[in-house]
Amino acid sequence: MNKLNTKYKRYIKPFKNIFFLIFIVFSVWMLFFDSNSWFIHNELNNDIEALENEKEYYKEGIEKDSKEIKELNNDKGLEKYGREKYHMKKENEEIYLIEYEDSIAKQKKDE
Repeated sequence: MNKLNTKYKRYIKPFKNIFFLIFIVFSVWMLFFDSNSWFIHNELNNDIEALENEKEYYKEGIEKDSKEIKELNNDKGLEKYGREKYHMKKENEEIYLIEYEDSIAKQKKDE
């Protein structure tokens, strides 16, 4: 019985130290309950990363749109855009649209 008692005393001894108890309480408080807890910081870091990815996506979109705007500033670019997107034509001109089966299926999926 004496050996069993000394075995447990070795594990209980640190919990008798007031500084160790304060450290444990402080650590638990900072990890779980504080407004600056580890879990909140982790969630905020994930939000920051998602927002930075979204920022990059929008920057690429802005670059793409600015290139398209530069092309539309001259008459050739505007005519090309009207012909490709809206199938416009000049007078006395015929346009033939060639559609493949896979492009039609893809177009139906997009709708």
